[in-house]
Amino acid sequence: MKPVTKTRSPRKTARTTTALSPMPLVSRRDTLRDELLATVDLLKRRRAAEIDEGYIEDYIALHWMEWHGGSLRLTTTGENVCKHLASLLSRASPQPAN
Repeated sequence: MKPVTKTRSPRKTARTTTALSPMPLVSRRDTLRDELLATVDLLKRRRAAEIDEGYIEDYIALHWMEWHGGSLRLTTTGENVCKHLASLLSRASPQPAN
């Protein structure tokens, strides 16, 4: 009597599904961070309709923005991210010579 061997069904690996999967969370977060100041500027100018819906959903998922009485606003976390980005920009820009 021969021993019975089990055959495995092929598994999907990350390599086989990479082309079809969405952007990794880290790079999506980087993209959102890069666009956050411009998005906040649109909110301040009351042009929220120009913000991509996907961005809005992702900002809410990251707790950077929230709906408040039908308006979109920054959360405390979102304000802190903006402050951090502004400080990075001020360090990166050349300082005038005295």
